[in-house]
Amino acid sequence: MQKDLIKEIITSVVGKSSEGIAYLLDTKKHVNEFTIADKLGITINQTRNLLYKLSDLGLVSSIRKKDKKKGWYTYFWRLENVRALEFLRSFLNKKIEQINFQLKSRESKQFYTCDRCKLEFTEENALFINFTCNECGEVFTLKDNSKVVKELKKNLLKFERELSLVEEEIGKEKEKTDKQRVKLFAKEKKEKEKLRAEKRKEKKKERDKLAPKKKIVKLKKKKIVKLKKKRK
Repeated sequence: MQKDLIKEIITSVVGKSSEGIAYLLDTKKHVNEFTIADKLGITINQTRNLLYKLSDLGLVSSIRKKDKKKGWYTYFWRLENVRALEFLRSFLNKKIEQINFQLKSRESKQFYTCDRCKLEFTEENALFINFTCNECGEVFTLKDNSKVVKELKKNLLKFERELSLVEEEIGKEKEKTDKQRVKLFAKEKKEKEKLRAEKRKEKKKERDKLAPKKKIVKLKKKKIVKLKKKRK
């Protein structure tokens, strides 16, 4: 389900002809831009243009690596799932808002049409031109909004269902990210504890090395004190 949603997002940005890039980028590891170009069958410049479009919207991230032999940088890309889903959520919310506005308008206002020219007018605009078409002189007829309202409600239901799925996927991705952060934190904590333990061992070794020398110094001090007492 998530892959289908992500494909829809990418397609809306880069166009249907380049929708394959969604599957190439939907991976844990960053993908070489030359590999993407080769898989899509387009030039590297065309590939970069697509990736920059997605990057401008925060839908993909990249890292770069320097070629030691040739000296230039190659970029590696990956899809940012949460950002992509949030982008789709914003898009769907706007669609839902637009449809609700249209529904309210269709259910509360009257519209008139010129059957010959297939033009539509609000009641205010129709009144302004005396309910007569300026193009052909035909008298307007009152439009039946029931079909339009039915279609709008159908689309509204579709977008609301899709939004619900997107919200669910965002929740899953965030939960997954939180688990990864907890694992990473635990790993870092373990590494720090290991490092501290190693430092303690090194200090102990240093103390053990210095212990015999300290004993000799103490013994010498005791002898010096005894000699001074005898002289007195």
